[in-house]
Amino acid sequence: MKKIEAIIRPEKLREVIEALRAVEVTGFTVTQAQGRGQQKNLTGVYRGKTYTVNLHHKVKMEIVVSDHKVKETIRTIIGTAQTGEMGDGKIFVLPVEEMYNIRTGRPDDTIDELL
Repeated sequence: MKKIEAIIRPEKLREVIEALRAVEVTGFTVTQAQGRGQQKNLTGVYRGKTYTVNLHHKVKMEIVVSDHKVKETIRTIIGTAQTGEMGDGKIFVLPVEEMYNIRTGRPDDTIDELL
């Protein structure tokens, strides 16, 4: 099992969810995130004051899939979330040793869903 953490642009979330459903990846967790990479600072003016945005709004998706679904899931996320501009995001792949179902308290072998 692997855990895929994808940091993507918020405006790409709906497209990524639809694309993942099409490849039968339906279990995931989504959280709002802010981050900093190579993307440049944004500056603006609000009520006459200039401000700088150092952290950019992103969305973090966490998905646990069986080993045979990892490459397909990654290709799907990249193919859907990629704009070719700085700030498209990152994907991290981590090993998952065990999963447990909280309701039953037992180890969970339902691999293609995030608890």
